[in-house]
Amino acid sequence: MADSSEKTEDPTSKKTGDSRKKGQIARSKELSTTLVLVGSAAAFILMGEQIATAIFQVTQRTFTLSRDETYDFNHMFQAWGYAFETISVPVLIYMFIALVAGVYGTIALGGYNFTWQGAAPKANKLNPLAGIKRMFGMNGLVELLKAIAKFIVVASMAYGSLLLFQDEALHLDMELYPRNLFHAMELISWAFLMLCCALIPIAAFDVPYQSWKHNKEMKMTKQEVKDERKNSEGDPQVKGRIRRLQYQAAAKRMMQEVPKADVVVTNPTHYSVALKYDPNGETAPILVAKGSDELAMHIRKIAGAHGVPIVSSPPLARAIFHTTEANREIPEKLFMAVAQVLAYVYQVKAFKKGKGKRPPPLRKDLPIPEDMRY
Repeated sequence: MADSSEKTEDPTSKKTGDSRKKGQIARSKELSTTLVLVGSAAAFILMGEQIATAIFQVTQRTFTLSRDETYDFNHMFQAWGYAFETISVPVLIYMFIALVAGVYGTIALGGYNFTWQGAAPKANKLNPLAGIKRMFGMNGLVELLKAIAKFIVVASMAYGSLLLFQDEALHLDMELYPRNLFHAMELISWAFLMLCCALIPIAAFDVPYQSWKHNKEMKMTKQEVKDERKNSEGDPQVKGRIRRLQYQAAAKRMMQEVPKADVVVTNPTHYSVALKYDPNGETAPILVAKGSDELAMHIRKIAGAHGVPIVSSPPLARAIFHTTEANREIPEKLFMAVAQVLAYVYQVKAFKKGKGKRPPPLRKDLPIPEDMRY
């Protein structure tokens, strides 16, 4: 049998939401770093020549100043404006691409999440014993293996890029100026991109590992799931108590309406339904109270004490009980049967007042449709 304290259950939506509020979501530093570096390298390849050209133009202009321009303060500000105008556009494009890569790298795993709780200082992070445990735990071992793997992969890629660009680098001194400078920057850009791409396998390993690690940390025990459901939905015993109180309150209200009823239709041993009808109104007969077993007996007792006629018709009592809620009109399919019961009750009342003859007994085969028989 599984240990009840073992965390085997998936996290509930409430725990997931609470964790996000605390900043506890899956994050991959390797993915973020890789995307920033690869994006920066790609942006450098795209804008490197424009940046180099701008720097070359500014430098060339600076070294060709005349003596008068050197001592002219107004020219100093013009030189600054020229430098900014020349360099700003390609540099800003480069920075924008790097910024987008950095932002996407941060939210690619776990999504966007901003919370002050995650930035709040935690005393347990200052505990040296906990820090030592993190260093020599499973997570520390994985981080060590990732660091070793990054060193090996990056070193191998660096060596490979040196071999790849060796001939071109050795012949740069044979090229004309300033073409050799731009060629050197191009070689550096592609070498930088290759080194950055070397981190992709590390990030490809780290992303599923961080997701697995986060899901493992979020696992819950069966007892935790039960306790959380109990807290969110309410204690079953308390809910049962509330339902009983609600039922008792509803039953009490119904008992107060029984004396106002025109007739109580019963199945003598199980069901009782109290009906009220206003001949001058525009509504059908209304069910004012219903009950089964002990409550049915109580309805009959109250009806007898207040002189409300009690009529035995088991099929009709069951049909009304199962199809109609309290304070609701009876279904249209039962109009004919209820009308015959009310007519019988009114005739009995008239007979008792000496205003008519005794009515014949109520028919046992009242017109109740088959789909209304329970």
